[in-house]
Amino acid sequence: MEKSCSLLIHFDKGTPALANEIKESLEGSDVPAKIDAMKKAVMLLLNGETLPQLFITIIRYVLPSEDHTIQKLLLLYLEIIEKTDSKGRVLPEMILICQNLRNNLQHSNEYIRGVTLRFLCRLNEADIIEPLIPSIMSNLEHRHPYVRRNAILAVMAVYKLPQGEQLLADAPEKIENVLTTEQDPSAKRNAFLMLFQCAQERAVKYLLTHVERVSDWSDLLQMVVLDLVRKVCRTNKGEKGKYIKIIISLLNAPSAGVVYECAGTLVSLSSAPTAIRAAANTYCQLLQSQSDNNVKLIVLDRLNELKSSHREIMVDMIMDVLRALSSPNLDIRRKTLDIVLELITPRNINEVVLTLKKEVMKTQSGELEKNGEYRQMLIQAIHSCAVKFPEVASTVVHLLMDFLGDNNVASAIDVVVFVREIIETNPKLRVSIVTRLLDTFYQIRAARVCSCALWIIGEYCLSLSEVESGIATIKQCLGDLPFYSASEEGEANDSSKKSQPINSTTVSSRRPAVLADGTYATQSAASETAFSPPTVVQGSLTAGNLRSLLLTGDFFLGAVVACTLTKLILRLEEVQPSKAEVNKATTNALLIMVSMIQLGQSSALPHPIDNDSYDRIVLCVRLLCNTGNEVRKIWLNSCHESFVKMLSDKQMRETEEIKAKAQISHSQPDDLIDFYHLKSRRGMSQLELEDAVQDDLKRATGEFVKDETDANKLNRVLQLTGFSDPVYAEAYVTVHHYDIVLDVTVINRTKETLQNLCLELATMGDLKLVERPQNYTLGPESSKQIKANIKVSSTETGVIFGNIVYETSNVFDRMVVVLNDIHIDIMDYISPAVCSDAAFRTMWAEFEWENKVAVNTVIQDEKEFLDHIIISTNMKCLTALSALEGECGFLAANLYAKSVFGEDALVNVSIEKQADSKLSGYIRIRSKTQGIALSLGDKITLKQKGGS
Repeated sequence: MEKSCSLLIHFDKGTPALANEIKESLEGSDVPAKIDAMKKAVMLLLNGETLPQLFITIIRYVLPSEDHTIQKLLLLYLEIIEKTDSKGRVLPEMILICQNLRNNLQHSNEYIRGVTLRFLCRLNEADIIEPLIPSIMSNLEHRHPYVRRNAILAVMAVYKLPQGEQLLADAPEKIENVLTTEQDPSAKRNAFLMLFQCAQERAVKYLLTHVERVSDWSDLLQMVVLDLVRKVCRTNKGEKGKYIKIIISLLNAPSAGVVYECAGTLVSLSSAPTAIRAAANTYCQLLQSQSDNNVKLIVLDRLNELKSSHREIMVDMIMDVLRALSSPNLDIRRKTLDIVLELITPRNINEVVLTLKKEVMKTQSGELEKNGEYRQMLIQAIHSCAVKFPEVASTVVHLLMDFLGDNNVASAIDVVVFVREIIETNPKLRVSIVTRLLDTFYQIRAARVCSCALWIIGEYCLSLSEVESGIATIKQCLGDLPFYSASEEGEANDSSKKSQPINSTTVSSRRPAVLADGTYATQSAASETAFSPPTVVQGSLTAGNLRSLLLTGDFFLGAVVACTLTKLILRLEEVQPSKAEVNKATTNALLIMVSMIQLGQSSALPHPIDNDSYDRIVLCVRLLCNTGNEVRKIWLNSCHESFVKMLSDKQMRETEEIKAKAQISHSQPDDLIDFYHLKSRRGMSQLELEDAVQDDLKRATGEFVKDETDANKLNRVLQLTGFSDPVYAEAYVTVHHYDIVLDVTVINRTKETLQNLCLELATMGDLKLVERPQNYTLGPESSKQIKANIKVSSTETGVIFGNIVYETSNVFDRMVVVLNDIHIDIMDYISPAVCSDAAFRTMWAEFEWENKVAVNTVIQDEKEFLDHIIISTNMKCLTALSALEGECGFLAANLYAKSVFGEDALVNVSIEKQADSKLSGYIRIRSKTQGIALSLGDKITLKQKGGS
């Protein structure tokens, strides 16, 4: 069994040293060989070896050595060897080391004295320590501070022993005297720490006596003072006022660590607005003054906690928090924006948006490589602001539209989605947005952005001039027709060897056109640009982005162009009085659609047009040839109504999420409320008065509620042994994110005393036991509470198993009771979360681990099955409720959750109802790590049949 030691040592078990070799090296006079032998002995002992034959050798040959390294290794050796027998009595040979320790405590070298005193801090055997107490106490007055500070720690360790008060009855008094006269900061801190932990009333008395000088103390001592204040205030809330004054005085301390701890202590002890505002100010100052990114992230976490509990105060600090955007780190910027977006109000929205606009303009400089990603975050933030406060949209929409042609496609998509939403929610901006979009459309490079922009043009070009401009812009970006000429194929193939380089162009004074590879080219109306395969006919200078994308084989975009032209022609029929103009526009639109089909069916492109796009374009051709009123209504009205419904569903979901986050507290009818207005205010500071008000409000609203009801606790009690076993055991399992605490109750059901009872546990999966098992003695029919801590390192289903071993006076063999396995559920580690559809698709493409589970259930309703999966997996359904409505026999939904370790869990449910009313399909799980994919799959397999 491994042994504990204050030093963590790596040990290679491949070639263990032999005890005889170590003994020979120790007996020699070579100091480096002796040091190496001592290291090997320590490592072997730490890994379970006993090596009893080395003890006398070390006493004879190592103990007298004057080398400091050997002496330090000797103390490590003495720390880990067994010093007591099976009955707890000190071994006789330990008397041999007492004299050596006494000599070290009186040694002329300060280092030897100091390390020996530190060693005594880790000794638990009072019989060894007792003869050394006079030497320990004499070191409290040593001239060197290193010795004094370690002597104080040794006194504290001895005093904490079960027999400590008998060994050192006057220790608190002596340490108090030392504290009064000591000048060394570290020694003074250790002395105050000893009083704090062993004689708290003396520490409090010393603090209150020197309260005016606390701000002049060292930062080490100030940290211990804050620990004392926290402990005292929690046990005696009535004295909170005088201690909070000390905390506020330390808010101006020069040490950043002290200031941070002060702010945290202030928040934990007081809910008064003055105290919370002071803590928030402190955090904001740390955010600006500290250069370490890890510190900034920690401070932002604290500000995020304040935002959740004291939003009204944090609203006033929003501009101070926004200054953290000056950091180049994207994680800091992202966390800052998340905090700020939940603090915007009608009072500060204009300032926030102005700041975000300035940051967007800074990203245009291109100095930083991650400017595109930062710009995307800013655009999303501005989008959120404009949705919550539509009046600010007019100040930002035109600025953001400059980024429709951004090289960062994700950023450009965010802009066009923002524009699409704003043009619907702000009708006053429609004309200016449409005009600006038509002017900048030729700059758009990405097909997805083009598709969305074309949809906007088709839906929101309403007047005659707008419709005509929309048609003209599309024609201009498509270039001259046809896209493909079969008659020129052979000639083009023959001349391809003599053709110009692909990107070459003829210079002209006309406006630039966008080539297929994304570069600009200028050309005259009569010139031809050779930037594509020879069988593809290039247009004149009007050839732009749409033509370039079509010539790469993107026929989904071609279908969107056809739909947009169809909508514009249908609307032109309503607003254009001239029938000839309408016919002319219709003819041109039909020519464009037929040319796209011709291009898709040609051999000029490597991939022909897909069936969906072909059917869509053909449908548009038929509609323009024969238009009815019902069709006109569907194309001009129904599409827009669907979009409006989608926006309302989105807003409804966001509102529900905000309500779900809000804590709904209720107070019980008989809860006590102290009305501070009826109390005597004599001697109470303003901070104490505010604190009393806040406490009363919390009691009245029921904020002081228990985290977990007794009924929920009973659900977590697991029976580990049978009722007929001589030892009965049950465990209460508590999961604290990274820790699992097993509170095991062990009951002796026999009439005998059980000796050396030990709860031996082992784990499977990414679980690790923290503590070594201890032996207990259990009387007849008595019980014992045993706690076991287990560390969790990943989201994976783990198993805890083990047994209870004990001895009785009648039986010499050890008795074993095997325990039931405890399965740690993955549901304890994941919680529902929300992400955008774009983020979900990106993660789905990136994550490499997938688990595919076939649907096998007795449930026959698709929606009921989806709800069952959501409840069973503790995940959030990202698919809108409106998309799940209706009866069509098919259902597809995306689920998302996040683990406490920051891992993402993605689930796609695709099911179909068969002719026999049974459900079939697959549930696909994707994650970055294997554990969460496998564990979720096992959970779904177990739960999907409809069981509990």
